[in-house]
Amino acid sequence: MSEIAMKTSSTSRTRPTPTTFLHDDDRWQAVRRRDPAAEGAFYYAVRTTGVYCRPTCAARLPRRENVSFHASRTDAERAGFRPCKRCRPDQPALAERYADAVQAACRSIEQADEMPSLDALAQGAGMSRFHFHRVFKTVTGVTPKAYAHARRAQRLRNGLAGEGTVTAALYGAGFNSSGRFYSASSELLGMTPKQFRTGGNGTAIRFAIGECALGSLLVAATDKGVCAIELGDTPDDLVRGFQDRFPNARLIGGDLQFEQQVAKIVGFIDAPARGLDLPLDIRGTAFQQRVWKALRAIPAGSTASYTEIARRIGAPNAVRAVGSACASNAIAIAIPCHRVVRSDGSISGYRWGVARKRALLEREQVA
Repeated sequence: MSEIAMKTSSTSRTRPTPTTFLHDDDRWQAVRRRDPAAEGAFYYAVRTTGVYCRPTCAARLPRRENVSFHASRTDAERAGFRPCKRCRPDQPALAERYADAVQAACRSIEQADEMPSLDALAQGAGMSRFHFHRVFKTVTGVTPKAYAHARRAQRLRNGLAGEGTVTAALYGAGFNSSGRFYSASSELLGMTPKQFRTGGNGTAIRFAIGECALGSLLVAATDKGVCAIELGDTPDDLVRGFQDRFPNARLIGGDLQFEQQVAKIVGFIDAPARGLDLPLDIRGTAFQQRVWKALRAIPAGSTASYTEIARRIGAPNAVRAVGSACASNAIAIAIPCHRVVRSDGSISGYRWGVARKRALLEREQVA
């Protein structure tokens, strides 16, 4: 199961703490709101109908004097109530059933030699084609096709990292023809399979080191655009870290034009009001790229929470996966993951240090 699917599934199964709904008045207000946070914390029963329900049941709201509350399904049934046929409180919650169905679909995608059809996945989940597509995207944050694409990329990377041939990696990743493989390999890997296997051998990456108000700065670019902006304490640490990622790449010192790009980035750090518009070579999964695109839409001087970003990309349950995508971003400042904060506005972790994140936000707010 992929990291995204596991994280979002665990999020969808989050339970409220036992102290959240201590009093009947709190429970009644939760029933009136059909509060999802109350799911699993208690059940309510209606004396006039003889049934018990989830707090989120969509049935017509009963009269308060006819309602009693129970800590568990067992307690409600011992009191003589039967489960509601509408919200089915004796079965797993809808979010859990969806998560289980999506996990099963993810396993089918991962284990299949070729991508199963959407119809086959939907049939396995017991849903219509349209409904399954929507549920899968809600739970994982990506479509089934994008999920399969990401898994194929991972299988390809794992295969190329092993001892086998490129051909073995090709078929192991689910490609049934070399033509399809080589047409997709650049998008999946950012370089040819041979270059990837040899640590970027033959790949030309131009780079330069600069100094800015946040310390040392490394900027690297391919012929497609900037592929890395790294911040650090010393130039040596930055260069060594970059060389470890591409040990056999052909690293080329930046020329005057490239150094002007570096100066532009340094100038933006010092004066964010100038703005920053650079050609970028962005490499990541479909989900990561959706998150990074949303980050670039946050204006300088503003922030957004991880929850807000998840909502903006149409994956409200993928909050933790959004955080993981932010942490995977290798292009500081240009993809402004520093503008993402916790829901209460507090500053959380940052790949290049919380102090740098705070300094960037303060500079942008002043500007």
